[in-house]
Amino acid sequence: MKPHSIFLVYVLASLAALAPFAIDTYLPAFHTMGAYLQTSDLHIQQSLTVYLLPYALMTLWHGAISDAIGRITTIKWGLSIFVLASIGCAFAPNVETLWFFRALQGASGGAGNTVARAMVRDLFEGAAAQRVMATVQMLFGIAPAVAPIIGGLLLGLSWQSIFIFLAIYAALTLWAAVTFLPETMPPEKRIHLSARNVLASYKTIFSDAEFAKLGIAIGACFSAFFVYVLASPVFLGKHLGLTPQQYAYLFIPTVCGMMVGSYLAKYVAGKYSAKKVLNVAFSWMLLVVSANILVCVFLPLNPVNNILPVALFNVGMALVMPILSLAALDRHPRIRGTAASGQAFIQMLLSTVSAGLIVPLVWGSALGLALAMMAYLIIALLVIRQTQSWKSLKV
Repeated sequence: MKPHSIFLVYVLASLAALAPFAIDTYLPAFHTMGAYLQTSDLHIQQSLTVYLLPYALMTLWHGAISDAIGRITTIKWGLSIFVLASIGCAFAPNVETLWFFRALQGASGGAGNTVARAMVRDLFEGAAAQRVMATVQMLFGIAPAVAPIIGGLLLGLSWQSIFIFLAIYAALTLWAAVTFLPETMPPEKRIHLSARNVLASYKTIFSDAEFAKLGIAIGACFSAFFVYVLASPVFLGKHLGLTPQQYAYLFIPTVCGMMVGSYLAKYVAGKYSAKKVLNVAFSWMLLVVSANILVCVFLPLNPVNNILPVALFNVGMALVMPILSLAALDRHPRIRGTAASGQAFIQMLLSTVSAGLIVPLVWGSALGLALAMMAYLIIALLVIRQTQSWKSLKV
């Protein structure tokens, strides 16, 4: 990959990383924020839900907007609003105000991730696109490891400083995108933005059963890991007895697993068939989640026993994500931005369901989280094996 291309990948990865930063950086501050805002930990946890739901809904528009007004203009608007919303969170006097500005963060923050995903496919083809998507994913994976560490350090100043950090990060990323990224949706290729056109595009996408199945498989694989992120204040604080400054005990190993899987995805691109890679990756994940359940049943709770399986699972997850993501985007090349939005929407909708419904039901025990991980993986396996992409892939 040329140096210029590598730099573009770093900027795209920074855009994609805004979402995990917005989710993970303030996790160590849950208890402190609850005390300051005079509310319960559950109400603070629900600020994840009110972030994720608008995020999921607006991803349906970010890609379509970028198809109509251009990728860079969409990034400008989205990240500018995110900066203002982050400042609003920092000065929230009560939990209701926090919910409002978290919802505004969610509505705007998805622009970076959605547009970055579309731009990867705009700029690169074939095996190169798979390698770039894996590189973006690997760099993107650093964010969940670094974010809670930064959050824990900033908590020493105040919980408000965490949201000021998010505003600064978004502003710097916006500057880098505007300065260095090319516009990959020229005026002659743009589609007129109207509710009718957007609805027609989504009717095309979501009536495509193959696209929907690929999106569900991607979202279920991600949600299998994400339940641990969403439950981390309880999983780490109450079950494993870790302090907010020790949240890195979960995030560093799990992100290392993701980075190893992303590196392997780059290595195998063009060398081994996609079918072989998917078979190996899904077999690995099934083995790991089965071992995780056994660990929870027969071994005592401790960070090594209960975090290592999550890290090992992420190796397999990072192997399958570039293949499935590109397969979904290639279903609708003319409206690739809209397709990226549809894919992100399915993924974030499953994450929202996890945050609002599944996690509060299962975070009472480590075994509950392990069973939720298994359930999501089984959903992914059942769905992916019904796709034409799977059936047509050569071994």
